[in-house]
Amino acid sequence: MFVYAMSVSLCSSRDVHVVHVCCIGVVYGVTQLDDIVYVVCARSAIIKTFTDTLSPLADIHVKGMKDPRDMVVCHDDRQLYVADWPYGIWRVSVDDHRYVKWLTTDPTTDRFHVNTLSVTPRRLLVTSWEPPRLLEYSTTDKELLRVVDMPSYVRFLYHGVETTRGTFVIGHYGTGTSQKERQHAVSESYCLCPIAILQF
Repeated sequence: MFVYAMSVSLCSSRDVHVVHVCCIGVVYGVTQLDDIVYVVCARSAIIKTFTDTLSPLADIHVKGMKDPRDMVVCHDDRQLYVADWPYGIWRVSVDDHRYVKWLTTDPTTDRFHVNTLSVTPRRLLVTSWEPPRLLEYSTTDKELLRVVDMPSYVRFLYHGVETTRGTFVIGHYGTGTSQKERQHAVSESYCLCPIAILQF
């Protein structure tokens, strides 16, 4: 997400619209738990916090965090998970703001780059830009549950989510169609086989 405005909320009362905008930098991740909004910006070790009406609250300083690219919150354990490009994931408690480098990837042995995240109950789905794959971890014990390699036509993988049906919806570049292989697309996959592709 390459924007300078953190968020916009519209409140309407008949014909009156009030827009709240808070400018804080290049935003890469926004998530919310209860009535608190959490924001991470490019090349910052700070998680900014706001009320759901965008009034600033105390910052959370994560010493060692270098370049956050995405952030999600797990409602089960009340933890923020922050993708720190390219080799790590931080876990931060929303209650006491304690943090730990939850997952570290070694560029010499772990051949993937942490890019974006999504969360389901007790599971964290990590999107790797290169190579394009999804890695699913247990949020309870960090166990790697599965690795989902993308078909060869997926050149770059931007984001992925797991559906309630156990399929994956991915945003990617490259479609493998004969006429327009270099397209941005959204696909749904069953067992690594693309079922539907929407091209952009």
